[in-house]
Amino acid sequence: MSTTVSPLAPASYPDMPEIRGVAFATASAGIKYKGRTDVLLATVAEGTSVAGVFTKSRCSSAPVDWCKDRIGGGTARALLVNSGNANAFTGKRGKAAVELSAQIVSGALGCPDSEIFLASTGVIGEPLPAEKFSGVVDALEADQGSASWLDAARAIMTTDTYPKVATATVELDGVTVSINGIAKGAGMIAPDMATMLSFIFTDAPIAPAVLQALLSGEVDGSFNAVTVDSDTSTSDTVLLFATGTATENGVDPVNALDDPRVDILRAALADVMVDLAHQIVRDGEGARKFVEVRVDGAESDASAKKIALSIANSPLVKTAVAGEDANWGRVVMAVGKAGEPADRDRLAIWFGDVRVAVEGERDPDYSEAAASAVMKEDEIVIRVDLGLGSGQASVWTCDLTKEYVAINGDYRS
Repeated sequence: MSTTVSPLAPASYPDMPEIRGVAFATASAGIKYKGRTDVLLATVAEGTSVAGVFTKSRCSSAPVDWCKDRIGGGTARALLVNSGNANAFTGKRGKAAVELSAQIVSGALGCPDSEIFLASTGVIGEPLPAEKFSGVVDALEADQGSASWLDAARAIMTTDTYPKVATATVELDGVTVSINGIAKGAGMIAPDMATMLSFIFTDAPIAPAVLQALLSGEVDGSFNAVTVDSDTSTSDTVLLFATGTATENGVDPVNALDDPRVDILRAALADVMVDLAHQIVRDGEGARKFVEVRVDGAESDASAKKIALSIANSPLVKTAVAGEDANWGRVVMAVGKAGEPADRDRLAIWFGDVRVAVEGERDPDYSEAAASAVMKEDEIVIRVDLGLGSGQASVWTCDLTKEYVAINGDYRS
């Protein structure tokens, strides 16, 4: 964790409403560093529904494999998260570590280990000393409710410079229900499913199949639309828990996707997920600029997204942003290399509201001073119109600075 907070960090944190059936406790187990909070135990009410999406990395971590094998059960009682060690590329010892971790938690809570979900973040390739959990889990179980949402978010940080939380409220059946989320991530960020680690909770009563459909449906426009450095983590996990405790206030269960209340829940969930995804980009390692890349006029939405990611992931584009250089030629390069349909002579490019290129050449009214002024802003929009169709997409990224190299050059020290 950095002691210097990103200049793009939110000015304040939202008030996080209580969600009945969710409780947190944190502890220091000495996973990597002594005296640093590095373990989060979240417990949820019996009968809580759970859904998840996970990294598509072929070198996924042992906790990811554990969760993928159990998400189909649809119910959860607890989530154990540690920072400092990813328990990835740890072979048989990694598998044994997740089994021991789950046994320790299930023993403390008196529930099946199939209802225990696990996540780890930190260094890859180091065996996880899961036995250290036995020294803190009983205390964590006894202290449930002692940690706030911000405490929970801090416990899962690695190179993050600030905790990431988001919330939304909606009305179902005349009753206010809440959706709260936490996340971590600052580097190794180019999700291909969800985000690095994100855990979202609601008191709405939602059946597991509906919950899974809601989560899966909102991934592409949120966590799968951000990139810091084009690298997809071995540990990417997002879990969504629905405690159902709002039934105590008269909310009827949401058991089918054609329930008209699903659209209300979907919009609120999307708000929380996009908020968390943006915060991850704003905390990109060494970041000083928040960049939206917007592509219009593509042959399809999918094509637009590939082109947008080509721009957002380009080291040359990202270093130009860092240097406040209105080098639109690098955007042309990134469009051309994406492998998607594009016509050089129909292409138009904007930095902010300043059109810098049109119809295959520099805009006749191009102003270097105006374009450079846009690049000095903390938040920048790069827009491309391909002039081919109605496909569109937006992705979010940050600049690439010397600090990124410094942070990752020293990551294991």
